[in-house]
Amino acid sequence: MKKVPVLIVGAGPVGLALAGDLGEHGVSSLLIERSDGAITQAKMDMVGIRTMEYCRRWGIVPWVHDAGYNRDYPQDCAWVTSLSGYELGREPFASVRDEAKPPQSPEKRERCPQNFFDPVLRRFAERSGHVELRYHTELVSLEEREDVVVARVANVDTGQEETIECHYLVGTDGGASTVRKSVGIQMVGPDALTYTTNVIFRCDGLEGLHDKKPAYRYIFIGKQGTWATLVAINGRDQWRFSLIGDANKRQYTESELREAIVQAVGIPFDFEILSVLPWVRRQLVAERYSTRRVFIAGDAAHLTSPTGGFGMNTGIQDAVNLSWKLAATLQGWGGEHLLASYDHEQRPIGVRNVTESTGNLKRMLAPRVKEPPGELFDNSDAGDRARATFGDAYTNAMKREWFSIGIHLGYVYEGSPVIVPDGTPCPEDTVSTYNQTARPGSRAPHVWLADGRSMLDLFGKTFVLLRFGAQAPTGQGLIDAARRAGMPLTVHHIENDEAARVYQTTLVLVRPDGQVCWRGNTEPRNASYIVDVVRGAHADVVEERQTA
Repeated sequence: MKKVPVLIVGAGPVGLALAGDLGEHGVSSLLIERSDGAITQAKMDMVGIRTMEYCRRWGIVPWVHDAGYNRDYPQDCAWVTSLSGYELGREPFASVRDEAKPPQSPEKRERCPQNFFDPVLRRFAERSGHVELRYHTELVSLEEREDVVVARVANVDTGQEETIECHYLVGTDGGASTVRKSVGIQMVGPDALTYTTNVIFRCDGLEGLHDKKPAYRYIFIGKQGTWATLVAINGRDQWRFSLIGDANKRQYTESELREAIVQAVGIPFDFEILSVLPWVRRQLVAERYSTRRVFIAGDAAHLTSPTGGFGMNTGIQDAVNLSWKLAATLQGWGGEHLLASYDHEQRPIGVRNVTESTGNLKRMLAPRVKEPPGELFDNSDAGDRARATFGDAYTNAMKREWFSIGIHLGYVYEGSPVIVPDGTPCPEDTVSTYNQTARPGSRAPHVWLADGRSMLDLFGKTFVLLRFGAQAPTGQGLIDAARRAGMPLTVHHIENDEAARVYQTTLVLVRPDGQVCWRGNTEPRNASYIVDVVRGAHADVVEERQTA
C-alpha cells in the first residue's frame, strides 16, 4: 500500500496549483488525472489579478507571459449583429502587454487560456520536487477512516488497480466530481441555465474578412436576442465560437455549427474545426466543502457561468486557502479546528462569485427577454438611432462584467473562526471598485516599498508580523507565543508612511495565504490566545474574540 500525506484527484489548474503550493510548504502529494492532460477545449482564458498575485509569489509570472497567448492582441469587447453587419457598441481595452497595473496591486489580469495555463502550473508543481503526477489514473473508490483515507485508483489503460493511503484527500476533479459524490456532498442551485456548444476553429486572418476593429470577444445579437459569442482564444489564428442555447438540451450537427459560424461572420469563409464541446452552464455550489479528511475545490465545489471569468480563479483561491492549512496540520502546528475553517471561509466566496456570474449572464442575455427593436437591423436613419440607443444601454449594462476588481480582491472571510476581528464594520462588498483595507479577514494590501518590492512579496511561506514605524511595539508576546506553538512566524519592520496609512495599525498579523488575521496598536495582552485562534487551536464564537 502506497502512503502519501495528500492525494489530489484531478490535475486541472486547481489541482496543479494545490499540489504546487503544498510543495512550496514542503508537503508531498500524489496528483492523479484520468486523462493525458491535453487541453482541446480551454474552459478558461482569463487569469485574474488575485491569481496573478499568487503567480508572483510562486515566481512564475514570466512563465504566464511567455505561455503562448499573443499579448499584443487588442482586448476590446464588442457587440454586433454580425462581423459583416452593424456594430452596436464596444468596450475598448489595451492589449494584455500594454494594459496598466491598477494601483491596488503589483500585478494585473492576464490572458492565458487553459491550454497554455495548465502546462505553466504543471511546471510549477513539478519544480518543488514534492509532487508525484500520474496521468491516465482515475479514482475508483475511497474510504474515509478515523485517521486516514484509503483510496483505490486504477490505470485507465491497463485497468491495474492500486491502493493509496493518505492523511487527506482533495477532489479537484470537476463538476461531475467522483470525490464529491463518494462522500455524499450535494450541489445546491437551480437546474441548467443554458445548454451551450463551443467550437474551437482555426482561421488565419479572420480580422481581414470584415470591417470591425479587432476584439478579444464579440457578442452576437440578432432579432431573437443574444445568440452567440466569439473569442480570440490565442490572439492569432484560433477562435472559440459559443452557440448559446437555452434550458433545453439540443445536439447540433457539424453542418449546423458551420452554418452558425458563417452567420456570425456574415460571409462564407474557410475555416477548420478543431474540436466541439457541448456543455451545460450551471449555478451550483456544494452544500459543504469537506468532511473530516476529504475536501473539494474548484469546479467540484462550485459550478458557475463563465461570464466574468470567476470560476477557475475562485478555484485557485480555494487551493491557496486549503494548502497552508493542510501543511500546518501535517506539520503539527495547525490546531484541530484549522481545516474546518476552509469550508467556513471559502464556501461563502463561492456563493458570492457564482451569483455574480449568473447576474453577468442575465445582463448578456437581456436582449432575449426584451427583444431588440426591429429597426435595429434596418439600414435607415431610424435604424441608426435605434442602434445608438440600444448600444449605449447594453454597453452600460455590460460594464459590471468587464470591471470587477472588487470580486477578485475585495473578498472578506467575515466571521471566520480563525480570524480575530477588531470590531470595525465590514466594508461594502463592491464589484467594480476596490478600496484596500487591512481589516482582519481581508487581503493584506499592496504598497510599493523603497527597495522595489511589494508588501505582497513578504507573504506566502509563514505567518508574518508587520511592525509599522519607529515607535511600533515589538510584538514580542506574539513572537514568543508563536515559538511555543511551533507556528512559523517572520517579522518585518516597515518604515513606509504610505504602508502605515493603508494598514492603519502599528501591528498586523498576516497568514501564509496573504489574509490579515489580527491587528492592533499595542502589545496584545492575550498573545497566546491570538496565536491559538489563528492557527485553529482554539474554538469559540466570534463574539468572544471581539476584545482580543
